[in-house]
This record gives sequence, structure tokens and C-alpha cells, in this order.
Amino acid sequence: MPPARRAPASKTPAKPPRSVVTAVSPHDVGVAPVVALTGSEEHLAVLGLQSLTAALHALDPAAERTDVAAADYQAGQLATWTSPSLFGERSLVVVDGVDAATEAFVEDVLGYLQEPAPDVVLVLRHRGGNRAKKVLDAARACPGSLEVACQPLKRDQDKVDFVLAEVRRLRRRIDVDAARALVAALGSDLGETAGALAQLASDTEGTITLDAVHRYHGGRREASGFEVADAAVEGHAGRALALTRHAAATGVPPVLVVAALAARLRQLAKVGAAGRGRSADLARDLGMAPWLIDKARRELQHLEAEGIAQAILAVAAADHAVKGGGEDALHALERAVRVTAAARRR
Repeated sequence: MPPARRAPASKTPAKPPRSVVTAVSPHDVGVAPVVALTGSEEHLAVLGLQSLTAALHALDPAAERTDVAAADYQAGQLATWTSPSLFGERSLVVVDGVDAATEAFVEDVLGYLQEPAPDVVLVLRHRGGNRAKKVLDAARACPGSLEVACQPLKRDQDKVDFVLAEVRRLRRRIDVDAARALVAALGSDLGETAGALAQLASDTEGTITLDAVHRYHGGRREASGFEVADAAVEGHAGRALALTRHAAATGVPPVLVVAALAARLRQLAKVGAAGRGRSADLARDLGMAPWLIDKARRELQHLEAEGIAQAILAVAAADHAVKGGGEDALHALERAVRVTAAARRR
């Protein structure tokens, strides 16, 4: 009788290397052997690279920079880019599009990350997805490496924090209300927000105030869905309707105005249902900034519960209309604005 065959040993998938990376803000990137810029927000990646370049040039003004695309990489090129300089200056190698890298690049960079060159800073720009993820795992396991999270900022408080960090970088000061107003005006585009802030810093002196933001960006703010929502919740039906039409005339999609109205009503409903408690404690449970909770509480003192419920229904109908479910999207939006304004206790 032939001997029984032994079952093949099961292959355990190799574990990714243990991460030792240090996470840093785009405003505070220092010199490191490997820097990973991860996420799809381009302005944060640009800012992180600028911060790194400034830190590198402070150490070595003669440092040379090489920009390459991982999608066009051919085997052996990385060794050329990271080879020692003839005159001993440092090198900055910026590899864009690691999420679309060739297999040759993945193979070469995994070998390089085992022992990075001492006078080279290798920047890996990965916008997301699973492709070449093992490159990020290896980079994160590289001693002394840095990672800059470049994810889109969704929460208004995160955008306000970004503005405050930008102001510190510009060695200026800004009122918190002014930072919030700037986010309300331009927060959908971080690059535009940063550019506007730089312009304000250039054209004003001392602390940047709320009046300065309104003076430079008041018209743009009035075209935003958030301004429509503010006016409607405050009970100013005429102003809210005028802003709705102004937004439509300046190309703001109705779906964004509806989204702003819905967001404000959701905030009011969540805070109203949460009951009493410290704003800081509720902030963790509700996923809202404490100042937004305080604002919602002040507004709820002047709003009828039945009116809020009717406004939510009207906004839901407007959302259906602006997404193709109704014949007159603007009419549905204006009705939602009027019903929201009517929720204000007279």
C-alpha cells in the first residue's frame, strides 16, 4: 500500500512591514530619507512639497531636484537618480503618480527602500487606491520616513484649522470668525482659499478681521449655498431668495444650494435631539465642531419643531427635483427656502 501523501504546507501571506513612519502636517515637512504624500488633495501635496523643499534648501542651498513620473518608469532609472552627486550636494527626487507605477518601478523602489541613499530625499506621491500599496507599506516601514496626509478636507472645522495654519505660516494673525467666513466663501477649493488668504495678508495690516474678509470676498460669499442656508434659517426669506437667484445667475449648481440647506437642517436636528451637555462632549458624538453646536443651539431657540420638520420635507423634495426628478428645479429650491425661513418663530 503506497504511503499517504502529505498535505502541502499552507502558505501564510507575508505580513506587510511594520510601520514606523511619522505623520506630519503639510506645513511642517522636514528633511527625511523618504517622504510619502498620500491622498487626492493636490493643494496639500503641493504645500507639503514646498515645505520640504524649503527645509532642504535651508540645509543645502545647492540641492538638486529631479521630477519623474512613475507611470513612465523604466528599470534601473532609480539607481541613476539616487546615485551620489559629483560635488556632494543633496538630491531631491520627486516621483509623481506612484498609484499608476510600472512594475519595474515597484520592484526597484522596494529594493531601494531597504537601504535609502544618505544624501537623497525620495518623495513618493500616491493619490490613493490599492495599486502599488506595497510601496507605501515599505516606505512607512523605512526608519526616519515621513507621511503627509493629503486627503480632501470634508469638515468645516478642518478647513478652518487649515486657514489658521496658513496664517501662522505667513506670520500673521486672523480672527476665528474671519477664518470661518473665508471657509464659507471659498472652502470648497483649498488652493483658492490659500491664495485668497495670501492676498488678504498682502493687502492688510495687523490681524485679518471679519470686515476684511467681507470687503474682499463678500460678493463671492453671497453666491454660496451656505449663505442661502444661513439667511433661510435666520428667517430672512427675501434675502435668502435673492441669494438663491444670485447663485443661479453666477453658475452655482442648484444641487449645491440644496446640499447646504440639507446640511444646516441636519445639524439642527442632530443638536436638537442630543439634548443638554457640554458642546465639547457632544462634538465627539455628533461629529461636529463645538462652535457649530453652539450656533445650532442659539438658532433652535427661535425655531419651531414643526417648522423644521416641514423644511426637511421641502428640502428633500427640492433635492429630488434638482437631480432630475422634477420639471422646475429652481421653483422647488425656492419653495424649500421659503418653508425653511417660515420655521423661524415670529
